[in-house]
Amino acid sequence: MQLARVIGPVVSTVKQRALNGRTLLLVQPVTPQGAPQGQQMIAVDTVSAGEGDLVLLLDEGTGARQVMHDLTAPVRTVIVGIVDDVELALTIPHGN
Repeated sequence: MQLARVIGPVVSTVKQRALNGRTLLLVQPVTPQGAPQGQQMIAVDTVSAGEGDLVLLLDEGTGARQVMHDLTAPVRTVIVGIVDDVELALTIPHGN
């Protein structure tokens, strides 16, 4: 799983049948600190995320299809959570 920021909706007048009635969102993967990392991607929204939201992505086909309850859907990436806050633990290296 990874963090991403929702950029906005993706509009498609024709979709594969498994995607009918589903919202597609353009997302930008980010680091835990919020900096962009990697390529933007399209994800199926399963949690009613909105533009600007920090979300949790599941980017693995079988798991994504299980979340959608459709094991034949041509889907790889789904949004499975809206993140309220990211708390990072401070790690202090041990001296040698």
